[in-house]
Amino acid sequence: MTVGSNTADITPINASHWEDRLKALAEKHQVPGAQLGILRLAGDEFGNGDQEELISVAHGYLNAPAKIDATPAGVFQIGSVTKVWTATVAMQLVEEGLITLDTPIIEVLPELQLADMEVARQITLRHLLVHTSGLDGDVFTDTGRGDDVLEKYVALLKDQTQNHPIGETWSYCNAGFSLAGRVIEVLTGSSWEESMRQRLFKPLGLKSTVTLPEEALLHPVAVGHVDGEDGQQVAPIWGLPRSVGPAGLITATAADVLEFARMHLTGGVAADRTRLLSAEAVAEMASPQAELPDSHSLGDSWGLGWIRFDWNGHRLIGHDGNTIGQAAFLRLLPERGLAVTLLTNGGKTRDLYMDLYREIFEELVGVQMSAPFAPPTDGESDITPYLGVYERASVRMEVLPAQKEGGHAVLRTTPKGPIAEMAERKVEDYELVPVSQGLYATRPEGFETWMAVTFYALDSGAEYVHFGARATPKVAEGKSV
Repeated sequence: MTVGSNTADITPINASHWEDRLKALAEKHQVPGAQLGILRLAGDEFGNGDQEELISVAHGYLNAPAKIDATPAGVFQIGSVTKVWTATVAMQLVEEGLITLDTPIIEVLPELQLADMEVARQITLRHLLVHTSGLDGDVFTDTGRGDDVLEKYVALLKDQTQNHPIGETWSYCNAGFSLAGRVIEVLTGSSWEESMRQRLFKPLGLKSTVTLPEEALLHPVAVGHVDGEDGQQVAPIWGLPRSVGPAGLITATAADVLEFARMHLTGGVAADRTRLLSAEAVAEMASPQAELPDSHSLGDSWGLGWIRFDWNGHRLIGHDGNTIGQAAFLRLLPERGLAVTLLTNGGKTRDLYMDLYREIFEELVGVQMSAPFAPPTDGESDITPYLGVYERASVRMEVLPAQKEGGHAVLRTTPKGPIAEMAERKVEDYELVPVSQGLYATRPEGFETWMAVTFYALDSGAEYVHFGARATPKVAEGKSV
């Protein structure tokens, strides 16, 4: 596997410059604290004369009210970037012959029960890693603190209905990764946390990567910040339940995240040349596995754990992560040996990501980020077919007609279940600005980045709205006014 180009014409990464840019843009977007890491590898072939640059810089506060400074040593929650780590360990088990990507997981977990047992008999590891199982994804039930949390969590899935038919569309699924984590536990005989430590954290030489809050407390640790009546305030809770660990509970420094990224850039090899995954498995993880109903909000397709992005003809892989008041971003450009991660703890994090990554990739490797999604001035779409109620386990959505002449239709979201209580989330209204038939743009007040809202139907005729990377089925028709 080759990467990069001749190093003679490469300008060294200027850490102080990117520290200044992080500071300026974080302040612009009201981000209390942030860490930025950049890794660039260059050489003819990995393992034969590589050259490397790695910088890690920080800005702001780990805890703004307490004025605890953010430094490169601080640890942040990386949220759903964890999913790629879980997928990596799952691929190790595939390579060891303990399971295949297309093995029905009921063969590993014969006790598995779902509301639809026919689906339970069909779901494979591939479905879980690619988010096509149809399981209702946002199940954040707290099943305690013991090593049996995933076993208990999986037992609760018997009450979960299907969000969509298995394999017929794509919808982001946290529950699927907790289920994959339980598969890892059974196949390894260790908890998911211990499997991550033994199979990734230790071989990669990570000193500041943990999964449990009591481990995070041994490091300078970031807390999340959320909007309150008097501005930003510390989030009401620090982390999510242990039961969703495989979906999003790794806490790390930017430098440690880049060590994980390095392994994927180098075809499965750690910095000390320990092979953790074959080059073929690394390539398969990055290969296209599913197309997305909405190609505007994240990437254009999904791999095994990875999001796939096309930036003006350049293929990137990566993942984002969001917990309560914290957000993380990771992007890899394998063709140029570049990986960039951004860890944050509040504010307009996606706006910061867009501005900062646009500069980094253009200045360091001459690659331009694709133009951000935004509505045209003359977009048209008839909202009438899409009016009504859409619902899944964690949210109820209502598409309402414009309430005044010249106004826009509204998507009203009402959170449900444990995550709504933990995050103190409330009803939100999103104006739907038409782009084309069935496609709308929206953004929260004060934000720069637009999000897509896509209405579509399956071959069966079942109607869905795709918003926030989730497919939500229509459960009731609405009325126009």
